[in-house]
Amino acid sequence: MSGRSMIQSLDPCKYEAIPIGISKEGKFVLGEAAQTALQRGLVESLPSHTVHPGLGEEMGEAWSHLSPNVTPAHHVKYTTENHDTPKVDVIIPVLHGSYGEDGTMQGMLEMLGIPYVGSGVLASALCMDKIAMKQLFSAHGFPQVKYMSVLRSEWENDSQVVERRIEETLGYPCFVKPANLGSSVGISKVTERNRLHEAMQLAARYDRRLIIEQGLQVREIEIAVLGNDNPQTSVPGEVIPAGEFYDYNAKYISGESELLIPAPMSDAQRQEVQEIAIAAYRAADCAGLARIDFFIEKNTGKVYLNEINTMPGFTQYSMYPKLWEATGMGYAELVDRLIQLALERFEEQKRKLTDFALPGQSVSTSAEN
Repeated sequence: MSGRSMIQSLDPCKYEAIPIGISKEGKFVLGEAAQTALQRGLVESLPSHTVHPGLGEEMGEAWSHLSPNVTPAHHVKYTTENHDTPKVDVIIPVLHGSYGEDGTMQGMLEMLGIPYVGSGVLASALCMDKIAMKQLFSAHGFPQVKYMSVLRSEWENDSQVVERRIEETLGYPCFVKPANLGSSVGISKVTERNRLHEAMQLAARYDRRLIIEQGLQVREIEIAVLGNDNPQTSVPGEVIPAGEFYDYNAKYISGESELLIPAPMSDAQRQEVQEIAIAAYRAADCAGLARIDFFIEKNTGKVYLNEINTMPGFTQYSMYPKLWEATGMGYAELVDRLIQLALERFEEQKRKLTDFALPGQSVSTSAEN
Protein backbone atom coordinates (compact mmCIF):
# COMPACT_ATOMS: atom_id res chain seq x y z
CA MET A 1 0.00 0.00 0.00
CA SER A 2 2.83 2.40 0.83
CA GLY A 3 4.64 1.62 -2.43
CA ARG A 4 1.49 2.02 -4.50
CA SER A 5 0.70 5.36 -2.87
CA MET A 6 4.22 6.65 -3.51
CA ILE A 7 4.25 5.66 -7.17
CA GLN A 8 0.85 7.23 -7.77
CA SER A 9 2.12 10.49 -6.28
CA LEU A 10 5.18 10.78 -8.55
CA ASP A 11 5.01 13.31 -11.38
CA PRO A 12 5.34 11.21 -14.59
CA CYS A 13 6.87 14.21 -16.35
CA LYS A 14 9.71 14.19 -13.82
CA TYR A 15 10.10 10.56 -12.73
CA GLU A 16 9.97 7.11 -14.26
CA ALA A 17 8.96 4.70 -11.51
CA ILE A 18 10.25 1.12 -11.73
CA PRO A 19 8.57 -1.14 -9.14
CA ILE A 20 10.74 -3.98 -7.86
CA GLY A 21 8.95 -6.84 -6.15
CA ILE A 22 10.57 -9.24 -3.70
CA SER A 23 8.98 -12.66 -3.37
CA LYS A 24 8.82 -14.61 -0.15
CA GLU A 25 11.64 -16.73 -1.54
CA GLY A 26 13.81 -13.61 -1.75
CA LYS A 27 13.75 -13.31 -5.54
CA PHE A 28 13.70 -9.88 -7.14
CA VAL A 29 10.98 -9.32 -9.74
CA LEU A 30 10.61 -6.58 -12.34
CA GLY A 31 8.24 -5.87 -15.20
CA GLU A 32 4.61 -6.91 -15.47
CA ALA A 33 4.77 -9.32 -12.52
CA ALA A 34 5.89 -6.55 -10.18
CA GLN A 35 3.23 -4.17 -11.54
CA THR A 36 0.51 -6.79 -11.05
CA ALA A 37 1.57 -7.56 -7.50
CA LEU A 38 1.69 -3.85 -6.68
CA GLN A 39 -1.84 -3.30 -7.93
CA ARG A 40 -3.24 -6.40 -6.24
CA GLY A 41 -1.38 -5.72 -3.03
CA LEU A 42 -0.43 -9.37 -2.65
CA VAL A 43 3.10 -10.67 -2.33
CA GLU A 44 1.69 -14.04 -3.47
CA SER A 45 1.35 -12.40 -6.89
CA LEU A 46 5.12 -12.69 -7.29
CA PRO A 47 5.61 -16.24 -8.65
CA SER A 48 9.22 -17.35 -8.67
CA HIS A 49 9.21 -18.32 -12.36
CA THR A 50 8.60 -14.72 -13.44
CA VAL A 51 11.97 -13.44 -12.32
CA HIS A 52 13.23 -10.91 -14.85
CA PRO A 53 15.54 -12.74 -17.31
CA GLY A 54 18.33 -10.29 -16.61
CA LEU A 55 18.13 -10.80 -12.85
CA GLY A 56 19.67 -13.74 -11.08
CA GLU A 57 18.25 -15.30 -7.95
CA GLU A 58 21.02 -13.89 -5.82
CA MET A 59 20.39 -10.40 -4.45
CA GLY A 60 23.83 -9.11 -5.32
CA GLU A 61 23.53 -10.23 -8.93
CA ALA A 62 20.06 -8.72 -9.20
CA TRP A 63 21.17 -5.34 -7.98
CA SER A 64 24.30 -5.40 -10.11
CA HIS A 65 22.05 -5.30 -13.14
CA LEU A 66 20.23 -2.26 -11.81
CA SER A 67 23.53 -0.64 -10.92
CA PRO A 68 26.08 -2.25 -13.23
CA ASN A 69 28.52 0.63 -13.02
CA VAL A 70 28.78 0.96 -9.25
CA THR A 71 30.98 4.03 -9.40
CA PRO A 72 28.59 6.51 -7.73
CA ALA A 73 29.65 9.49 -9.87
CA HIS A 74 28.18 8.01 -13.03
CA HIS A 75 24.62 7.48 -14.21
CA VAL A 76 24.67 5.15 -17.19
CA LYS A 77 22.44 2.79 -19.09
CA TYR A 78 23.40 -0.86 -18.96
CA THR A 79 22.91 -2.93 -22.08
CA THR A 80 23.77 -6.56 -22.72
CA GLU A 81 22.80 -9.03 -25.42
CA ASN A 82 20.01 -10.36 -23.20
CA HIS A 83 18.38 -7.30 -21.71
CA ASP A 84 18.40 -3.55 -21.41
CA THR A 85 17.87 -2.41 -17.83
CA PRO A 86 18.00 1.25 -16.79
CA LYS A 87 20.48 2.35 -14.17
CA VAL A 88 18.29 3.72 -11.41
CA ASP A 89 18.99 7.19 -10.05
CA VAL A 90 17.55 6.56 -6.59
CA ILE A 91 15.84 3.73 -4.72
CA ILE A 92 12.91 4.25 -2.36
CA PRO A 93 13.11 1.18 -0.09
CA VAL A 94 9.43 1.08 0.87
CA LEU A 95 10.01 -1.87 3.17
CA HIS A 96 8.84 -2.12 6.76
CA GLY A 97 10.50 -4.25 9.42
CA SER A 98 13.09 -7.01 8.98
CA TYR A 99 15.26 -7.16 5.84
CA GLY A 100 14.19 -3.71 4.73
CA GLU A 101 14.11 -1.22 7.55
CA ASP A 102 16.86 -2.77 9.65
CA GLY A 103 19.99 -1.79 7.72
CA THR A 104 20.32 -4.93 5.59
CA MET A 105 18.87 -3.42 2.41
CA GLN A 106 20.66 -0.15 3.16
CA GLY A 107 23.99 -1.97 3.41
CA MET A 108 23.49 -3.62 0.05
CA LEU A 109 22.61 -0.31 -1.59
CA GLU A 110 25.67 1.30 -0.02
CA MET A 111 27.94 -1.38 -1.47
CA LEU A 112 26.34 -1.00 -4.89
CA GLY A 113 26.67 2.78 -4.82
CA ILE A 114 22.95 3.48 -5.33
CA PRO A 115 21.37 6.54 -3.70
CA TYR A 116 18.38 5.66 -1.53
CA VAL A 117 15.72 7.37 0.56
CA GLY A 118 15.97 7.26 4.33
CA SER A 119 18.47 6.47 7.04
CA GLY A 120 21.74 4.64 6.55
CA VAL A 121 22.93 1.31 7.91
CA LEU A 122 23.71 2.44 11.44
CA ALA A 123 20.53 4.40 12.13
CA SER A 124 18.32 1.79 10.47
CA ALA A 125 19.79 -1.08 12.49
CA LEU A 126 19.91 0.91 15.71
CA CYS A 127 16.30 2.08 15.54
CA MET A 128 15.01 -1.38 14.60
CA ASP A 129 16.62 -2.88 17.69
CA LYS A 130 14.49 -1.64 20.58
CA ILE A 131 17.11 -2.54 23.19
CA ALA A 132 20.00 -0.77 21.45
CA MET A 133 17.73 2.18 20.74
CA LYS A 134 16.74 2.54 24.38
CA GLN A 135 20.37 2.28 25.44
CA LEU A 136 21.12 5.18 23.12
CA PHE A 137 18.22 7.14 24.64
CA SER A 138 19.60 6.47 28.12
CA ALA A 139 23.08 7.65 27.11
CA HIS A 140 21.59 10.96 25.97
CA GLY A 141 19.34 11.34 29.00
CA PHE A 142 16.06 11.21 27.09
CA PRO A 143 13.05 10.43 29.32
CA GLN A 144 11.66 6.94 28.75
CA VAL A 145 9.60 4.35 30.59
CA LYS A 146 11.37 1.70 32.67
CA TYR A 147 12.38 -1.43 30.75
CA MET A 148 14.50 -4.56 30.96
CA SER A 149 15.89 -6.96 28.38
CA VAL A 150 15.99 -10.77 28.39
CA LEU A 151 17.65 -13.32 26.14
CA ARG A 152 15.44 -16.08 24.82
CA SER A 153 17.96 -18.59 26.17
CA GLU A 154 17.58 -17.08 29.66
CA TRP A 155 13.83 -17.50 29.41
CA GLU A 156 14.06 -21.06 28.16
CA ASN A 157 16.62 -22.05 30.81
CA ASP A 158 14.67 -20.73 33.81
CA SER A 159 11.40 -18.97 33.07
CA GLN A 160 10.46 -18.64 36.73
CA VAL A 161 13.58 -16.62 37.55
CA VAL A 162 12.90 -14.32 34.60
CA GLU A 163 9.26 -13.87 35.60
CA ARG A 164 10.30 -12.88 39.13
CA ARG A 165 12.78 -10.33 37.74
CA ILE A 166 10.06 -8.81 35.58
CA GLU A 167 7.63 -8.55 38.49
CA GLU A 168 10.24 -7.06 40.83
CA THR A 169 11.61 -4.59 38.25
CA LEU A 170 8.47 -3.51 36.38
CA GLY A 171 5.35 -5.08 37.82
CA TYR A 172 2.01 -5.06 36.01
CA PRO A 173 0.86 -3.97 33.54
CA CYS A 174 3.84 -4.42 31.26
CA PHE A 175 4.46 -4.87 27.55
CA VAL A 176 6.44 -7.81 26.19
CA LYS A 177 8.05 -7.38 22.76
CA PRO A 178 10.61 -8.93 20.42
CA ALA A 179 13.61 -6.58 20.28
CA ASN A 180 13.74 -6.56 16.47
CA LEU A 181 10.49 -6.43 14.54
CA GLY A 182 8.00 -3.96 13.15
CA SER A 183 4.26 -3.31 12.91
CA SER A 184 3.64 -4.32 16.54
CA VAL A 185 4.00 -8.02 15.66
CA GLY A 186 4.63 -10.31 18.63
CA ILE A 187 3.73 -7.65 21.22
CA SER A 188 1.50 -8.36 24.21
CA LYS A 189 0.10 -6.29 27.05
CA VAL A 190 0.30 -8.27 30.29
CA THR A 191 -1.87 -7.27 33.23
CA GLU A 192 -1.43 -10.30 35.50
CA ARG A 193 0.99 -13.14 36.22
CA ASN A 194 -0.95 -15.92 34.49
CA ARG A 195 -0.65 -14.09 31.13
CA LEU A 196 3.09 -13.42 31.32
CA HIS A 197 4.27 -16.87 30.23
CA GLU A 198 2.13 -16.82 27.10
CA ALA A 199 3.35 -13.31 26.19
CA MET A 200 7.00 -14.31 26.61
CA GLN A 201 6.50 -17.41 24.50
CA LEU A 202 4.93 -15.33 21.72
CA ALA A 203 7.73 -12.75 21.66
CA ALA A 204 10.38 -15.49 21.74
CA ARG A 205 9.00 -16.91 18.50
CA TYR A 206 10.23 -13.81 16.67
CA ASP A 207 13.58 -12.94 18.24
CA ARG A 208 16.34 -14.21 20.53
CA ARG A 209 16.31 -10.89 22.43
CA LEU A 210 13.19 -9.69 24.21
CA ILE A 211 12.31 -6.37 25.81
CA ILE A 212 9.77 -5.80 28.57
CA GLU A 213 8.50 -2.28 29.26
CA GLN A 214 6.58 -0.80 32.15
CA GLY A 215 2.93 -0.15 31.32
CA LEU A 216 1.61 3.29 32.24
CA GLN A 217 -1.63 5.11 31.58
CA VAL A 218 -0.51 7.20 28.61
CA ARG A 219 -1.54 9.06 25.50
CA GLU A 220 0.29 8.01 22.33
CA ILE A 221 1.82 10.96 20.48
CA GLU A 222 3.62 10.78 17.13
CA ILE A 223 5.65 13.40 15.28
CA ALA A 224 7.19 13.37 11.80
CA VAL A 225 10.79 14.44 11.16
CA LEU A 226 12.16 15.35 7.73
CA GLY A 227 15.71 16.22 6.69
CA ASN A 228 19.36 15.23 6.87
CA ASP A 229 21.75 17.35 8.92
CA ASN A 230 19.15 20.05 9.55
CA PRO A 231 15.90 18.20 10.25
CA GLN A 232 12.53 19.81 10.83
CA THR A 233 9.45 18.54 12.64
CA SER A 234 5.76 18.44 11.82
CA VAL A 235 2.95 19.22 14.20
CA PRO A 236 2.41 16.33 16.67
CA GLY A 237 -0.50 13.94 16.25
CA GLU A 238 -2.24 11.61 18.68
CA VAL A 239 -3.30 8.00 18.17
CA ILE A 240 -6.51 6.83 19.83
CA PRO A 241 -6.15 3.04 19.42
CA ALA A 242 -9.17 0.89 18.75
CA GLY A 243 -8.02 -1.75 21.22
CA GLU A 244 -6.14 -1.81 24.52
CA PHE A 245 -3.05 -0.58 22.70
CA TYR A 246 -1.95 0.21 19.15
CA ASP A 247 -1.33 -3.37 18.01
CA TYR A 248 -1.29 -4.83 14.48
CA ASN A 249 -5.05 -5.21 14.36
CA ALA A 250 -5.64 -1.64 15.54
CA LYS A 251 -3.15 -0.29 12.98
CA TYR A 252 -4.11 -2.16 9.83
CA ILE A 253 -7.24 -4.28 10.15
CA SER A 254 -10.03 -2.87 12.32
CA GLY A 255 -10.03 0.61 10.79
CA GLU A 256 -11.42 1.93 14.06
CA SER A 257 -8.33 3.67 15.46
CA GLU A 258 -8.54 7.46 15.44
CA LEU A 259 -5.84 10.00 14.54
CA LEU A 260 -6.04 13.47 16.05
CA ILE A 261 -3.98 16.02 14.09
CA PRO A 262 -2.78 18.25 15.58
CA ALA A 263 -2.74 16.55 18.97
CA PRO A 264 -4.46 18.43 21.79
CA MET A 265 -1.56 19.35 24.05
CA SER A 266 -0.07 22.35 25.80
CA ASP A 267 2.47 24.61 24.10
CA ALA A 268 5.11 23.43 26.58
CA GLN A 269 4.43 19.77 25.80
CA ARG A 270 4.48 20.44 22.05
CA GLN A 271 7.80 22.24 22.30
CA GLU A 272 9.28 19.48 24.46
CA VAL A 273 8.20 16.76 22.03
CA GLN A 274 9.60 18.65 19.03
CA GLU A 275 12.93 19.37 20.74
CA ILE A 276 13.39 15.76 21.91
CA ALA A 277 12.42 14.48 18.44
CA ILE A 278 15.14 16.53 16.75
CA ALA A 279 17.72 15.57 19.39
CA ALA A 280 16.87 11.85 19.12
CA TYR A 281 16.91 11.98 15.32
CA ARG A 282 20.41 13.45 15.39
CA ALA A 283 21.61 11.13 18.15
CA ALA A 284 20.71 8.09 16.03
CA ASP A 285 22.16 9.77 12.90
CA CYS A 286 18.88 9.41 11.04
CA ALA A 287 18.46 10.81 7.54
CA GLY A 288 15.60 11.57 5.20
CA LEU A 289 12.65 10.75 7.37
CA ALA A 290 11.48 9.21 10.61
CA ARG A 291 8.34 9.04 12.68
CA ILE A 292 9.17 9.43 16.35
CA ASP A 293 6.71 8.16 18.94
CA PHE A 294 6.13 9.49 22.44
CA PHE A 295 4.00 8.81 25.48
CA ILE A 296 2.40 11.47 27.66
CA GLU A 297 1.44 10.11 31.07
CA LYS A 298 -2.21 10.94 31.68
CA ASN A 299 -2.09 11.76 35.37
CA THR A 300 1.17 13.71 35.38
CA GLY A 301 1.56 15.10 31.85
CA LYS A 302 5.14 13.80 31.77
CA VAL A 303 6.61 13.20 28.29
CA TYR A 304 8.43 9.92 27.50
CA LEU A 305 10.32 9.10 24.30
CA ASN A 306 9.19 5.71 22.99
CA GLU A 307 10.83 4.84 19.66
CA ILE A 308 12.06 5.96 16.24
CA ASN A 309 10.62 4.45 13.06
CA THR A 310 12.98 5.02 10.13
CA MET A 311 10.54 3.89 7.39
CA PRO A 312 7.04 4.63 8.67
CA GLY A 313 3.85 3.70 6.87
CA PHE A 314 3.39 5.82 3.76
CA THR A 315 -0.14 5.31 2.52
CA GLN A 316 -2.36 8.31 1.92
CA TYR A 317 -3.92 7.53 5.32
CA SER A 318 -0.74 6.91 7.32
CA MET A 319 0.25 9.18 10.17
CA TYR A 320 3.56 10.36 8.69
CA PRO A 321 2.22 11.98 5.48
CA LYS A 322 -0.91 13.19 7.27
CA LEU A 323 1.25 15.00 9.84
CA TRP A 324 3.11 16.81 7.07
CA GLU A 325 -0.13 17.60 5.28
CA ALA A 326 -1.35 19.28 8.47
CA THR A 327 1.96 21.16 8.64
CA GLY A 328 1.57 22.47 5.09
CA MET A 329 3.36 19.91 2.86
CA GLY A 330 1.26 17.71 0.59
CA TYR A 331 1.95 14.03 -0.18
CA ALA A 332 3.49 14.53 -3.64
CA GLU A 333 5.68 17.39 -2.43
CA LEU A 334 6.80 15.25 0.51
CA VAL A 335 7.88 12.33 -1.70
CA ASP A 336 9.69 14.75 -4.01
CA ARG A 337 11.52 16.24 -1.04
CA LEU A 338 12.56 12.78 0.20
CA ILE A 339 14.09 11.99 -3.17
CA GLN A 340 16.05 15.24 -3.14
CA LEU A 341 17.27 14.52 0.40
CA ALA A 342 18.47 11.08 -0.73
CA LEU A 343 20.48 12.60 -3.57
CA GLU A 344 21.91 15.30 -1.28
CA ARG A 345 23.03 12.69 1.24
CA PHE A 346 24.59 10.62 -1.54
CA GLU A 347 26.63 13.61 -2.69
CA GLU A 348 27.78 14.18 0.90
CA GLN A 349 28.91 10.55 1.16
CA LYS A 350 30.91 10.89 -2.05
CA ARG A 351 32.82 13.74 -0.41
CA LYS A 352 33.79 11.36 2.41
CA LEU A 353 35.15 8.82 -0.05
CA THR A 354 37.11 11.50 -1.90
CA ASP A 355 38.51 13.04 1.28
CA PHE A 356 39.64 9.63 2.55
CA ALA A 357 42.30 9.31 -0.17
CA LEU A 358 45.83 10.06 0.99
CA PRO A 359 48.29 12.02 -1.19
CA GLY A 360 49.37 9.86 -4.10
CA GLN A 361 46.44 7.43 -3.62
CA SER A 362 43.10 7.00 -5.29
CA VAL A 363 39.86 5.60 -3.92
CA SER A 364 37.71 3.25 -5.95
CA THR A 365 34.02 3.18 -5.09
CA SER A 366 33.41 0.02 -7.07
CA ALA A 367 31.77 -2.83 -5.16
CA GLU A 368 34.46 -5.08 -6.64
CA ASN A 369 37.05 -3.26 -4.50
